[in-house]
Amino acid sequence: MDRIAVLVVDDEESVRTFLSELLGSSGYQVRCASSGTQALEMLSGGSFDAVLLDVVMPEMSGLEVLRRYRSTGGTAPVIVLSALSGADDAVRALKMGASDYLAKPFGNDELQDVLARAMGTRVPERQATAPAPRVVMTPAEAAAEARVLISTSPAMRRARALVERIADTDVPVLLLGESGTGKEVIAREIHARSQRHGRPFIKVNCAALPGELLESELFGHERGAFTGATAEKPGKFELADQGTIFLDEIGEMAIRLQAKLLQVLQDEEFFRVGGKKSVRVDSRVVVATNRDLEKEIALGNFREDLYYRLNVVAIRLPPLRERREDVVPLTDHFLKKYGRGFMTNVSELPSEVLHAFSDYEWPGNVRELENMVRRLCVLKDPTLVLDEIHAGGRAPASAPSLPTSFGGGDDFMQPPARHVDEAARVFAAPPAVSPVTGPGGVQVLEMPARGASLTPAPVVEASPFNAVAPQRYANPFDAPQPPPPPPPAGELSLKDIGKRAAMLAEREAILAMLQRTAWNKRRAAGKLRISYKALLYKIKECGIIDPRASAEF
Repeated sequence: MDRIAVLVVDDEESVRTFLSELLGSSGYQVRCASSGTQALEMLSGGSFDAVLLDVVMPEMSGLEVLRRYRSTGGTAPVIVLSALSGADDAVRALKMGASDYLAKPFGNDELQDVLARAMGTRVPERQATAPAPRVVMTPAEAAAEARVLISTSPAMRRARALVERIADTDVPVLLLGESGTGKEVIAREIHARSQRHGRPFIKVNCAALPGELLESELFGHERGAFTGATAEKPGKFELADQGTIFLDEIGEMAIRLQAKLLQVLQDEEFFRVGGKKSVRVDSRVVVATNRDLEKEIALGNFREDLYYRLNVVAIRLPPLRERREDVVPLTDHFLKKYGRGFMTNVSELPSEVLHAFSDYEWPGNVRELENMVRRLCVLKDPTLVLDEIHAGGRAPASAPSLPTSFGGGDDFMQPPARHVDEAARVFAAPPAVSPVTGPGGVQVLEMPARGASLTPAPVVEASPFNAVAPQRYANPFDAPQPPPPPPPAGELSLKDIGKRAAMLAEREAILAMLQRTAWNKRRAAGKLRISYKALLYKIKECGIIDPRASAEF
């Protein structure tokens, strides 16, 4: 079977080289063009399944390339890449026929997602002989078939039936369920079956960005609105005009932004950050969360009026452990998906692996199952995967884990034994923390030596860390970090200890790198080989506090 052919069009050689290597390692066949003229020549004389097109290029802009390509009948999905020198470029590109838009800089996961989305209904089926006749489907039917849910459980059948009933309406949809249960798949299914299927589907992870950046990401900003805003930028709502915007992890959105989102839902207009003129949009809103929003309302973390505005139609997705009949079909699906690139002549897994998969609890749900199958295809040794399952000490896919390279990939290693010991101690009782006098008379926090008594120290009311009151530090970056919050009381399981140990190990590594880079998060993310957004999320999840935000100078 021929590999999927992608044309990369960019005037910068470094960008072409990077994308060529990145996509080539993922199994794509990549060709590059350094100018718009060369790109049009290659498009007219060759067959490509997708085009990655830079907007800002000398001589001929990416928008002009797109216009000429579409005017000659070119139908391949075109994904526009740009840092945007003008606010309307992305919107213009989408109206001219671009399939999607990706802002520079972007991560590997974002690129893979947008390519998969663009080619969801256009996977090449090239054959030496003429293809057999097939039933002609409408674009909506073809999109729906390409994104069909792999499930036989009654609960998922009910969810699918509800999707079919509400897809053609424009009402907001609230997707509920644990992480990894397939909420994004359902959101894409809703879009694919709707009358908006030919327009953009824009995804925003509300937990990946702090509030100030998220506001700019959603609603855009005007030039000079804040430091670093050197050009106008359209927000995701503008890019999703006439299409669908998917707000994942809506429960993480700040209260202030919730009020602005409510205004968009009610009035279909908003102001960019620093803007004086309202922007009107027509985009369908689908949101998802793994939180109990009614509890968040009671705690004051979520607006009640926004909840009722979003909760027109709610679809709850059950965890994988409650629909075990889907484990084997999903395993077969992922085996076909990843087996082509890593395994040959393998159509099914050994029966002991399937039995182990069926009995496993899958705390990370479908995402964990997918990663497990992918790992099995790479390692080609079922015993390694079986050992992880039988040990029961592997951290769920949705929980902080210790990657072998801190690259955000799917391969994980068992946490060091010293972290397992530390996790057991933290679970047993909170460690005593006492102030000591360091160099220069600075008071710091000292953890008890290994083997010391674990009797909790008396709480000092003025300190949030059960230690001394806040102090001035000669170097604020040396200020001690509070220990992670203690786990709930109760009997410990090996799985809980393993999860806690992995979190402690990852927290220690991130802290060390932040201190080495003087808390420059972008540099730390680069050295840890994870995206900046992922590092911000992990800092929040591990309870790490930036001393620049809390220290007194």
